[in-house]
Amino acid sequence: MKLFSTSFDEGAAIPIQYTCDASDFSPALEWEDAPEGTKTYALICDDPDAPAGTWTHWLIYGIPGIAFRLAAKIPAQAEHPSGLRQGLNSWNRIGYGGPCPPSGTHRYFFTLYALDCDLDLAPEARREELEQAMEGHVLASAQTMGTYTR
Repeated sequence: MKLFSTSFDEGAAIPIQYTCDASDFSPALEWEDAPEGTKTYALICDDPDAPAGTWTHWLIYGIPGIAFRLAAKIPAQAEHPSGLRQGLNSWNRIGYGGPCPPSGTHRYFFTLYALDCDLDLAPEARREELEQAMEGHVLASAQTMGTYTR
């Protein structure tokens, strides 16, 4: 499985509109070559370079298995009509919170998980709850990374 963004290139700087220094929009993501049997997807975006330890920027799950992309600017709603749900980021807010490093250049990893089921997980879950629910259900994963310096 392969994950990429049409909003930034792999390993390159994430444009300012996807950060806390501007509109804080979620970037567009696309994927291909998902394994057979994929029922849903989940996505975690995090920053392992944060001073307090890995900082979770986005949890989104219940993405339908027929999907192959997430459009940019996903609203910060706990639940969407399509069935996708969003969890709480490290700011304790629903949805995407873009790069906002206190200093230096940080790396932001977007990891997509292909799952063999629809997770029995309510909206507004925390990262630990999502990871526990995914355990034993991950068919494949893919990752892309962007950087940001303030």
